[in-house]
Amino acid sequence: MKKNVFFRTALFALLSVATLSCGDDNNDPAVTPDPPVVTPDPPAESGLTLAEAEALANAVYGPLQTLSSSYSFLLESATEAAISFEEVDDSKDGPQVSVFETTPSNWYPIKVFNRLYKSVGAANLAIEEISASNTNSSLTEENKALLIARSKFIRGYDYFQLAQLFGEVPLILSPGSTETARASIDAVYEQVTKDLTEALPALPAFDANKANPSQGAANAILAKAYLAWGQIPVTSAEIEAIAGTNDPAKPAPDTEKLQKAVDYANSVINSGNYRLLDDYNAIWGVENENNAEVIFSIHHDGDGIDAQGNHQTHCGFTWPKSARTDPHISYADITLENRIPEGDVRKLFSYVARVEYVDGAIDTLTWPISIVRPGKWIHRTADGTYRAVDEQPNSIDHIDFRYAEVLLVKAEALFFQNKAPEALPLVNEIRQRAFGGQGGEVSAPLSKEDLYSEWEREFAFEQKHWLNLTRWRTLLSKIKNTVPGYEYYKPEYASAESIRAAFPEIAGEINAPFYARVHKHLHAKVDNLHGKFYRFPIPLSEDYTDLGVGPQNPGY
Repeated sequence: MKKNVFFRTALFALLSVATLSCGDDNNDPAVTPDPPVVTPDPPAESGLTLAEAEALANAVYGPLQTLSSSYSFLLESATEAAISFEEVDDSKDGPQVSVFETTPSNWYPIKVFNRLYKSVGAANLAIEEISASNTNSSLTEENKALLIARSKFIRGYDYFQLAQLFGEVPLILSPGSTETARASIDAVYEQVTKDLTEALPALPAFDANKANPSQGAANAILAKAYLAWGQIPVTSAEIEAIAGTNDPAKPAPDTEKLQKAVDYANSVINSGNYRLLDDYNAIWGVENENNAEVIFSIHHDGDGIDAQGNHQTHCGFTWPKSARTDPHISYADITLENRIPEGDVRKLFSYVARVEYVDGAIDTLTWPISIVRPGKWIHRTADGTYRAVDEQPNSIDHIDFRYAEVLLVKAEALFFQNKAPEALPLVNEIRQRAFGGQGGEVSAPLSKEDLYSEWEREFAFEQKHWLNLTRWRTLLSKIKNTVPGYEYYKPEYASAESIRAAFPEIAGEINAPFYARVHKHLHAKVDNLHGKFYRFPIPLSEDYTDLGVGPQNPGY
């Protein structure tokens, strides 16, 4: 905002200064000089320059660059699939989310909520200022339309994220707004779809730089938004009424909205601009950015260059050549890897059990040293196990939407319209890639469990899981029915001493304190489970003061 004030003040000052010439300095009263011939200057152009307008529109992206790794701590740790240690202190913010002790003062909801609203505020300012600006030789109507569309795209994206994570939230749609009252879920989704559909016509059909909004990206997000909206998002009143740890009942879906999800997904599919890559491993990595499967991503140049590097490159791996150092965040149990069949290539590239180095050193990221790590952001070569460098640069783009998600969005929308036979080929298209065309297809009829399982396998540790579980209304049952069956939940892992006693033949090799800590986290997940975790709390501000947004989500 200060930059915009500077622009306007500078322009006003320039236009207000009169530059007059004294002309001929002849003071002889007897001489009447001819009137000077004055060539008028061209009228000064008013309005923003293209560079100024672009600066306003680009400001909407910066806050999003700070969230790529923060989403992991919310959308992975708050499920059965992941645990967070974050250094050595379980009172830290990441572990609090992991063991379901999240509060309004936890840094991760604070950061995500406030940064999304900073992006909203930047979008509001850009939309207002660029819309009000006169066109000129620098800023054309076409420029204006594109920059406004980009700003509306991001505002719609922001509100979609806010609605999924926090439920009813204030709708702030102008720079001067001080709105703190929470709008209804339907009102927020109406704004999401309004912004994205209004952005569509002025966006390019396709952009090779996937961090730039395009029609393909808008259609993909609209498909996902209508999928979520069509399955009737849980309301605060429903969360308040949850008894014990029973999931809220899933209502009949809105089939008209689900059909819109299908229609927007078809727009992406039929565009021909995106496809499943033949090689699942080729989706990730700095060298693979902007590939044909990516639809929209958050660009990262690394720490000290962009707003914040993508820390997913180290949070799941943490310290190179130091496997005994607890990861900041990782999978919760060995059974998560074990349930993936060997023929599924996603097992190797999603669940990393060892990493080799150029000097021959090996990190063994599994029993008895540590726990398998998410591998999609490890800088590595094609075999999925070899890494040539000792550091993990935080310059890898965060993929927010890719083509496989569009296929599953369409499949899910069809399934809940009772069109499972039409959904089955979409699921099997993904599975054919996963199994290299060597079987693996789901047989008819497609079940709900088949569909849910495919989301989990395809998008392991891509920050989709919590969103899926809350959309399906299975969050509580998933945790309480899954975690007690984990290997590290068993009583023999309760302490370092009990672990060594249970495995005397390798007692000296076991990183026993680590597994005891995993055990503690897994039990806390079950013991602390509560219906309130269908939402994250409305948090404090970044300086830990009350934002004035109310009422608070139930249970917090």
